[in-house]
This record gives sequence, C-alpha cells and structure tokens, in this order.
Amino acid sequence: MQRRMKVVIAGGAAAAAIVGGASWAVAGGADDGADGPITGESLDRASAAALEHTGGGKVTDTETGDEESSYEVEVTLDDGTEVDVQLDEAFNVVGDETDDDDGTEDEADD
Repeated sequence: MQRRMKVVIAGGAAAAAIVGGASWAVAGGADDGADGPITGESLDRASAAALEHTGGGKVTDTETGDEESSYEVEVTLDDGTEVDVQLDEAFNVVGDETDDDDGTEDEADD
C-alpha cells in the first residue's frame, strides 16, 4: 500500500510539472521574442495605443517580437492607408511606417 501511495504521489508531481511547464510556455509566448499575433490584454492595450497614435482606423494585423519593437500593430485608416505602429514593452509608440499609394513605406521614429 505504501508503494502504491508513492507511485500516485510521484505521478501527480510529474503531471503538475508538465501542466505547469506548459502553462509557463503559453504565458511566456509573447515575451520570448517569437513572432506571432498579440493576444489577450496585451492586444487590447496595443490596439488602444496604436489607434490613439493614428487618430482612428481599424486594427488589421498584430505581431509580437517584431524585429523593430516589442509589438507591431497594423492600422488601416478610413482612406485605406496602412500604418504599422511600433510599440515598446510598455505599449509606448516608438515609431511608425505608412504605406503610400505607390506601395513604398515612409518611416517615422518618435
């Protein structure tokens, strides 16, 4: 009976370690520099900062771990212009790029 209890406890500890490790990997996903969409509360904060910076529009794409910043939010303005807003880890605007009608980008750093 004691041996069975040890096996159950060891199995439970292993399961907890696996679940805890998986939770850590998912929660840390946005901060590990890997490219991917912004999610959760970070998406809300990044979207609000980008829309305030552009004066409106619609968020059409997001990315974490961008080569230029912690977050990138693409905003499409009412006139169809696309603006890529670069944000640091505290959701402060650190720059932007506007796609011109001719397909080129104009870069501005704040």
